[in-house]
Amino acid sequence: MALVFDDLLNKGVRAGEIPARTSSARDWYRDQAKGTRSAKPETIVRDKARLTNKTMIGRMYHFYYDPKHKKTLPYYDRFPLIFPFKRVKGGFLGINLHYLPLPLRAKLMDGLYSLANNRNYDEKTKLKISYDILNGASKYKYFKPCIKHYLTPHIRSRFVEIYSSEWDIALFLPTERFVGASKSSVYSDSRKKI
Repeated sequence: MALVFDDLLNKGVRAGEIPARTSSARDWYRDQAKGTRSAKPETIVRDKARLTNKTMIGRMYHFYYDPKHKKTLPYYDRFPLIFPFKRVKGGFLGINLHYLPLPLRAKLMDGLYSLANNRNYDEKTKLKISYDILNGASKYKYFKPCIKHYLTPHIRSRFVEIYSSEWDIALFLPTERFVGASKSSVYSDSRKKI
């Protein structure tokens, strides 16, 4: 997976697009990622340099998940793309961006960039994020269908950290793995919740 990120990042830098810093750069990386077919969950979790056992609030992660109540859920994502925002007993709450269609993912992410703790988009960059902040401004209004509770015993892999310079690439990679409904059904439900 690092190759997918590295290839797109290198291509972008050669084209003069510095990740995350401008809206045109964000759009460029998102367009490139949308057309990438080689990004598969099984490839992503093999990148040992990115694997971690813990999450940090405000960083982006991928991981395999097997919900406790999967038999009663209408659908779920087996390979979430999340920003954790609160630790809770037995796990954490996170925003799974996969629950939004691409245009709404982009709008939410554009709003979330205003919560970054710095503008360097380096290894120290994270979002200063909480439910109150998300609920308090209209620019984050797309977050509601994305809030999910993840239970630690049901996490089925180590976490794969997505670096802040790669957020826009990960945002548009086709890595969602919905069980129980098609993407279009999930997106339709999300639009109703918004």
